Amino acid sequence: MKRYFHEELEDVRSHLMLMGEKAIANVNLAMRAMLESDLAAAKQVRAADDRIDEIEKQIDDEVARYIGLRAPVARDLRLLFVAIKASHDLERVGDEAASIAKRTGKILKAGRATDDLGRLPRMCELAVGMLKDALHCFIDEDSTRAIAISERDKEVDSLNRENFRYFIDVMKNDPSLVDYGTEMVFISKSMERIADHAQNIAEEVYYLLTTHSLKEVLADKK
Repeated sequence: MKRYFHEELEDVRSHLMLMGEKAIANVNLAMRAMLESDLAAAKQVRAADDRIDEIEKQIDDEVARYIGLRAPVARDLRLLFVAIKASHDLERVGDEAASIAKRTGKILKAGRATDDLGRLPRMCELAVGMLKDALHCFIDEDSTRAIAISERDKEVDSLNRENFRYFIDVMKNDPSLVDYGTEMVFISKSMERIADHAQNIAEEVYYLLTTHSLKEVLADKK
């Protein structure tokens, strides 16, 4: 961000960005595990999730220490609360990526390739793009980009509904694919939740920058 930070506040900001980068990398790795039927990649995702959890705890500790050492002005205090909330969303992104990897692993261990993904590749592309933009909203103090993220969240929701209908049809047409279809429905839901967490971060950053609710702004535009 473009203004002066105390050293402790800069640490919070830097660790939040690191956490975001690792969460995005884990989502991409989970998607690669599916696209390439790569069991080793799926295992890597679950192992990497522990590091994301560690960074969240580090951010919590740094925020508590900063409040204890300083007397934050209103904007700094908002930043600290946004950092806590955003780190929680990023931790949940890591959890969802780990869930995707776990379900991919179950499919592969059952002897099936993940060769029918429905609209999941497009969902992943959108969700990762939303996460990257939400983090850039924070870095660049760009409230306009936060507004644009909301439209993509609606598209992800729509694709998740398409996937649900598609995999239900797959299971109806071939009962031997019930286990596969069930796992894919849950994977799609995890990807939809990742997009939701990106939307949450955008809303939190928008409030930090404007002190207004993004949901209220979007409602007024309807």
